[in-house]
Amino acid sequence: MTWQVEALCAGRRQSFRGDTLSAIAKLALDGPVAITRLGVAGDEQADPVHHGGPDMAVHLYPRDHHAFWRDQIGDHELLDNPGAFGSNLSVRGITEGDVLLGSRYRLGSALIEVCQPRQPCWKIEHRFGTKKMVKTILASGRCGWFYRVIEEGTAQAGDMLRLEHEGLPGWTMARLFEALWGTSEPTDPELLREITQLPPLADKLRGKIMVRLDA
Repeated sequence: MTWQVEALCAGRRQSFRGDTLSAIAKLALDGPVAITRLGVAGDEQADPVHHGGPDMAVHLYPRDHHAFWRDQIGDHELLDNPGAFGSNLSVRGITEGDVLLGSRYRLGSALIEVCQPRQPCWKIEHRFGTKKMVKTILASGRCGWFYRVIEEGTAQAGDMLRLEHEGLPGWTMARLFEALWGTSEPTDPELLREITQLPPLADKLRGKIMVRLDA
């Protein structure tokens, strides 16, 4: 299975709210771009405690979701930007229900592996100047996900994102997000314990779940 990459995006740290910095504003890059174990070359993180690192190297927020958000918040100018939600990859035709934990994809010459869904934060609402977007993400499961980089390489707009290895059967990003942060079902401690045993899961997220279970 393959999907065309419409854009690769990166952002620089910049003033965001008061003294707070953020690099959530990602812009499309021209030409070949290096994909390293820490992500897309030129992409920065202003809060290394909560963002970035090998298990948050590459973020994909489905471009298909932009239409959903137009229905929710109107024709906001940011929705024309492929990196509006902090995404490094702009791809259509693939969403959280299609993507399995541990699936590996060829991105240009790089090989990337799905390792966790994205938990939304207040910066999305501040960026769009619109309240209740986080609540909508939690209820709808339109979260996006992160890849770690297995093999470094280069990629550019127009390349194909190609599935090379299926991940863990049944463990979609949609299911994981709902189990961890979703709103339609009560939290299931046994399911959370099962999730902590999934080998491809990001280690930092695994640790957070274990702390949550011990609380």
